[in-house]
Amino acid sequence: MDGGYSSRDMKIEGRSDKSKVEILTLQVGPDYFSTMKIPLLAGRFFNSVDTANTNRALVNRSFVTKYLAGRNPLGMHFGGDAPEDPQWEIVGVVGDTKFATPRSDDAPTAFMPLASGGVSFEVRTAPAPDTLMRPVRNVVSSIDANLPVLRMRTQSDSIDRLLFNERLVARLLGLFAALGLMLACIGLYGLLSYEVSRRTREIGIRTALGAQRGNIWSMVVRQGILLVALGAIAGCGAAFAVTRLLTSLLYSVRPNDPFTYALTAGTLLILGILACLLPAHRATRVDPIAALRCE
Repeated sequence: MDGGYSSRDMKIEGRSDKSKVEILTLQVGPDYFSTMKIPLLAGRFFNSVDTANTNRALVNRSFVTKYLAGRNPLGMHFGGDAPEDPQWEIVGVVGDTKFATPRSDDAPTAFMPLASGGVSFEVRTAPAPDTLMRPVRNVVSSIDANLPVLRMRTQSDSIDRLLFNERLVARLLGLFAALGLMLACIGLYGLLSYEVSRRTREIGIRTALGAQRGNIWSMVVRQGILLVALGAIAGCGAAFAVTRLLTSLLYSVRPNDPFTYALTAGTLLILGILACLLPAHRATRVDPIAALRCE
């Protein structure tokens, strides 16, 4: 997630289409896959013999699926078409990973032995990684005081930086959604309170004729639930249309995710019922004698 990869156009042995294809490449050390918990699917990992001069490589599952479907990738070669370009031999297949952003698709990727230049070290820790940053710097300094550590941060920090904009927009939309939900509850409470006061005489007559408190209660609450249900149905329809415009802001959530719609509608329904309780309670306390006298 820190940009240590590159992209190259290469040819792959055995493909009917001789044109070049785009391959994501990454130079790694022999312990990279065990540190990052990337599983081996076929072949083998790099060993101590695989130095920068062996021209051996590993590829991921997406590489095999997209470019070598139906064929055994082990032992096949890929590389540039110039005479000086190295031809890499595939010795293993590993699982898919993401290198650009968490939302990016799994790209065909090739891993080559680390050759030269600047490198990024990944350290897997048992305790909180923040507590080991200073000791790691001290270890590097003890090996070579002139070796600079340009940047050090946790994997979670790297992902947080990439998702900052999405999370900011999500918090703002969540705030507006909470305000909208509060206004809906206040509006529902006001509407039912007005309806109860308008139907006070009717409720008093019903009570005088033998209606139980449960009947009055259910009459008011049923009206509130009907309004909430109609609002939830209309809101889900509007949300289904709007989320198509917000697809770029959604991460690990489908625009038509049924669980999200059900959870939102259920939350609105529960809060709507709570907003109905006070007007319903007030309706059950209407004095039928006062209502009949007024009538």
